[in-house]
Amino acid sequence: MTSKQRILFSVFISIPFINHAQQSRGLDEQINDAFMPFATWWEDFILSTVTIFGYGIPIVLILLLLGALFFTIYFGFVNIKHFPTAIQVVRGKYDDLESLTIETTAQVYEVEGDLVDTIKDESHHGEVNHFQALATAVSGTVGLGNIAMVAVAISIGGPGATFWMIIAGLLGMSSKFVECTLGVKYRDIDSDGNVYGGPMYYLSRGLKERGLVKLGKFLAIVFAILCVGASFGGGNAFQTNQAAAQIISRFGIEGAASGSIIGFIFAVVVGIVIIGGIKRIAKITEKVVPVMAVLYVASALFIIFSNFSFIDDAIGLIITEAFTPKATITGGFIGVMIQGFRRAAFSNEAGAGSAAIAHAAVNTKYAASEGLVGLLEPFIDTVVVCSMTAIIIVMFNMDGAFVYGDVINGQALLADGSRLGGVNLTSMAFDNAIPGSSYVLVIAVTLFAFSTILSWSYYGLQSWKYLFGRSKWMDLTYKIIFLLFTVLGAAITLDAVIKFSDAMILALVFPNMIGLLLLFPKVRSEMKRYLDAIKVLKLKNAN
Repeated sequence: MTSKQRILFSVFISIPFINHAQQSRGLDEQINDAFMPFATWWEDFILSTVTIFGYGIPIVLILLLLGALFFTIYFGFVNIKHFPTAIQVVRGKYDDLESLTIETTAQVYEVEGDLVDTIKDESHHGEVNHFQALATAVSGTVGLGNIAMVAVAISIGGPGATFWMIIAGLLGMSSKFVECTLGVKYRDIDSDGNVYGGPMYYLSRGLKERGLVKLGKFLAIVFAILCVGASFGGGNAFQTNQAAAQIISRFGIEGAASGSIIGFIFAVVVGIVIIGGIKRIAKITEKVVPVMAVLYVASALFIIFSNFSFIDDAIGLIITEAFTPKATITGGFIGVMIQGFRRAAFSNEAGAGSAAIAHAAVNTKYAASEGLVGLLEPFIDTVVVCSMTAIIIVMFNMDGAFVYGDVINGQALLADGSRLGGVNLTSMAFDNAIPGSSYVLVIAVTLFAFSTILSWSYYGLQSWKYLFGRSKWMDLTYKIIFLLFTVLGAAITLDAVIKFSDAMILALVFPNMIGLLLLFPKVRSEMKRYLDAIKVLKLKNAN
């Protein structure tokens, strides 16, 4: 292990997350008390603001959204124009391109001494197909952020936050297209056919190609460190936290260590799967994702149409309060917008670069093909799933079950005086519409949490290996620490886990978006190459 690797490794293994100083308190409370100060400091650091028109707006959200808007315009509204093409790619309509040799006018250049076209031919040995790559990535984004974070956003920002979540999701489709294309373009494949890709590689290799060697290496290392942290937080701790909260609430489980016990059970099940690597994860997620999606979407649609008369009222509130929120909402119009954008970023991770790690493992020789597949994620995640959750919660609150903006530690005040937030608020909304439906939500929540944890274990492991090497010992070390955070997440409070998870996901935007803004011209050439190949294939089939 090099000196750099030893230093980085020591940082991670020395993270203190259990405090035994107060033996009289329950285990869950001890863990939370020790973790909260770090979570609060990290959130304040990452969400540093600049004052614009009298409002403090987080710098990271400005970077995220301006970048997404730029990519949307630069690529000719790829999120809309090529949405049908993306569907066809996932369906396998253009799979024949992988076995054909099609000449294009794409530029040929070198990366680390190899011709790029040669790299592409060699890289046509990915580990998963388009659907499996999408399923793995979707399972990492369509998680409890779609159930719990939507509730948090609406509790704090009111119904209008939903509108801005949708806008952020639509713009984020373009960012996802760029980062997933780059993820495949600059990936690395070892002698055994194992794929290593993601922002770590396109930052270091892509910027080296532009003569920015030191900047590329620095951004790659920063991203990898943050991605490991994000895998512990938003991709793991938050998922088990909300799954445990739902299980404890629905089944009335009591005990000072009940969260830790549920987290331990999760850790055992997750550990059995992640030992198998991306191929096993992909096989699990391609089965779990459709089941959980159908289960949740079907339940949500049933509830929405069972209360058909309230649909127009709910949608009306979402639109009107996006621009003219009630006085109780902190920050007014800007505050609502920030909540929507912030929760959308956590939910679909567009611009954060994490999903590019999963998409890099796809079996293709056209990088842009997977970029198009990737743009479907924010649409599925935010525009579809988050919107349905939001409509149900807004319908639930038509009679004033809680006051928008009246939130303490992430918990909304309900009519009976108890504080609930996150997934428990969504659960109450489900039960209010159809008594007993919250038990269906328990199953969905568990599947959402499980699949997201699986995907993020892969993201974090890839980043860990970039930092510390690809040895089996390093592989095992990461997985052990990851599983410890599975237990940790179930033990701490929603407020603590949101602070840490939100900030960790958003922190990825800084190094990743800088890289995207420097490398996007390469995506344009890849896009042209793939679309030209599709045209040739269509002509060939027509003849």
